[in-house]
Amino acid sequence: MKYAVERSSLNGSLRVTSSKSQTMRAILLASMSPDTSTIRHPLASPDTEAMIAACSAFGARIERHGDSLVLAGAGNRLAVPRQVIDVGNSGQVLRFGAAMAARLPLYTVFTGDESVCSLRPMQPLLDALTCLGAFAVSSRNDGHAPIIVKGPVRPGRARMDGRDSQPVSAMLLLAAFLPGTTRLEVESPGEQPWIDLTLSWLDRLGVPCSNENYSAYTLTGPSACPGFRYTVPGDWSSAAFPIAAALATNSALTLENMDIRDPQGDKAVLALWERMGARFTIDEGAGTVFVHQHQGLHGTGMDVNAVIDALPVLAAVACFAQSPTVITGAAIARRKESDRISAIAGELAKMGARIEEQEDGLTIYPAVLRGAVVHSRRDHRIAMALTVAGLACGRTVVEDTACVAKSFPGFAAALRGVGAFIREYV
Repeated sequence: MKYAVERSSLNGSLRVTSSKSQTMRAILLASMSPDTSTIRHPLASPDTEAMIAACSAFGARIERHGDSLVLAGAGNRLAVPRQVIDVGNSGQVLRFGAAMAARLPLYTVFTGDESVCSLRPMQPLLDALTCLGAFAVSSRNDGHAPIIVKGPVRPGRARMDGRDSQPVSAMLLLAAFLPGTTRLEVESPGEQPWIDLTLSWLDRLGVPCSNENYSAYTLTGPSACPGFRYTVPGDWSSAAFPIAAALATNSALTLENMDIRDPQGDKAVLALWERMGARFTIDEGAGTVFVHQHQGLHGTGMDVNAVIDALPVLAAVACFAQSPTVITGAAIARRKESDRISAIAGELAKMGARIEEQEDGLTIYPAVLRGAVVHSRRDHRIAMALTVAGLACGRTVVEDTACVAKSFPGFAAALRGVGAFIREYV
């Protein structure tokens, strides 16, 4: 798939898709419960399907009822998967699934696509699982999938690198099910809002967890993990792209299905863009964010570790600012679906961006962008960020856009509904 993008002016209301991260945690925890749970409005994406397949392999029974999932959890009847679990492009399924597999007394094998098997570090999680008694190895001894995991783990003390939040979240979720006290010590903790998201789920389910400034956690299990009913809110990570499209094209736009009280960390992008001159009106009751037209954006310095997934779209918007923007704290972005620092710098440069790459970020200078043929690098956030840039400068082709369905199915159609000129074709 490709997008042909023309210069556009946006207006109207756009409903933001459901949160991927909340969907994934809800499915996993419902599948580990001994009870039945209902999840309304889960994100419909390949990652969701991969999580459903993995949890079904562990013994959960998952049925679709309209726009809801009804899950009969495996509880203490957790099954050893009969086949290799292919997580596709999902780092969350890989990390969370591997942690759950460590509860089982036989071997579970996980693999994924080329990105998962080459870019997603697994050694921190494998080391932490080993601390608790698991057999947990990379089959190619390179710290990446395919991986092999065998338990059962026991409660105890584990140490791990925490620059990537997903392995830490995986260990926290695992510790909630272990019969005793587990202490998790984390070196170089990063991406802390994503840890907060996981901790909010432990709190929701009544699992006590002490948090020592994100450097150590103590949990005592096992959690009963009762069944629950949950409605997935809008995704702040996805909302960043239509917000950015409004800012780049200097348009007014209303986003619907947004909960400012939800613990998703990427809502912090609003504050970063306000520092650049953007203005927003939030209506908590209506669940809307209104993006005002602006008087011009100016550059700023920003540490993006807390909103790491927003790096590509922050860089795209910075190209249209009237002064330089310096992005730091983004080193872990090199180990996502693509090397996002290199990918967004290289693709925006094709459009005329004046952009310098550093090890942990980017410096973006004012420039006049022009349309170009650019490539998503098979990364959904790179694809959407380049589309945003194309809406502001015109005549852009974004190649290999099927990946967008990972987090924002219907992205192009949603933007067309508010005036964007985006044509999808093969």
